[in-house]
Amino acid sequence: MLLTDHSLSEGLRALVTGGSRGLGLLTGARLAARGCRVTLLARDADELDRGAAWIHARTGQDVRTVVCDVRDEAAVASAVAETAEEVGGLDVVIANAGVIQVGPAEAGGTPAFRDAMATIFEGTLHTSLAALPLLRRSPAGGRLGLVGSVGALLAVPHLVPYSCAKAAVRALGEGLQEETAGSAVSVTTVHPGLMRTGSHLQAEFGGHAEAEFAWFSALAGTPLVSMDAERAAEKIVRAVERRRTRVVLTPAAHAASLAHGVAPGLVTRVSGLVGRALPTAPDTDPDTNTPMKQGHSLGDYAQPRWKEVLRRAGSSLNDRAAQRYNQQRPGPPTSA
Repeated sequence: MLLTDHSLSEGLRALVTGGSRGLGLLTGARLAARGCRVTLLARDADELDRGAAWIHARTGQDVRTVVCDVRDEAAVASAVAETAEEVGGLDVVIANAGVIQVGPAEAGGTPAFRDAMATIFEGTLHTSLAALPLLRRSPAGGRLGLVGSVGALLAVPHLVPYSCAKAAVRALGEGLQEETAGSAVSVTTVHPGLMRTGSHLQAEFGGHAEAEFAWFSALAGTPLVSMDAERAAEKIVRAVERRRTRVVLTPAAHAASLAHGVAPGLVTRVSGLVGRALPTAPDTDPDTNTPMKQGHSLGDYAQPRWKEVLRRAGSSLNDRAAQRYNQQRPGPPTSA
């Protein structure tokens, strides 16, 4: 039985939100490689098609796809119910969908916070509440995995909306684990640090957007600081497989989490020094927030000096990850 051998047996039914690209795509591929019958949820139908083809080419397994915006509670409930009806139930659900906004909190303003909470926290909440009744009926004992972040364990300057939303995911995961204790359902909350997923092209940047793009994409691609995305996906699936309660990925995230637990005031002051080194918020009317810019456009139009910084600091690794993990927009069609 799955409850004793801790393995994900062939034929188990799995669902992954935010599964069309990046970490979600890799997680879906890891589940498919184990023989699970995988369904991917995401907002973009074309991305889902490309993601499904990528997993098939990599594993030989077909996966189902459902277009769904996790911010819409009714849409999530419908997608989860449709999936369970189609495949005969659910055994594994991983809530991964999210957004990243990079820049001073003032630059994004309340819209950035609302979007982060709606996508990251409410999307995870909608997925969890829709899935739990089905996971309780799983003959193998259901598994629910929530993807948090090191930003849930301590606030990160210029990622404050993201940190707030991920902190809510952490509380949700811990609370649901407590409430399902003693049942056949396990809840695993995973807190990764920086990963080389190519997410810098999908992230949104505020304030001095080009400068924000430069430091974020470079840091997220630096090997000593960030984690290989394939390794991260394997660790996430293994944690869910083994019914771990909480997992923190990357040595840097472990160290930051431990330091914050022991000396939160000191860590906050150190983070303040880091924040002073980041681009300052532009002088704008506080009632008028400049629209965030997506990394796709900034990658094309960054100033030459920033391109050189990115190249030297490791952004090239992140760019290659974007190509591999379906983060890049497809180019214009070519004539025959």
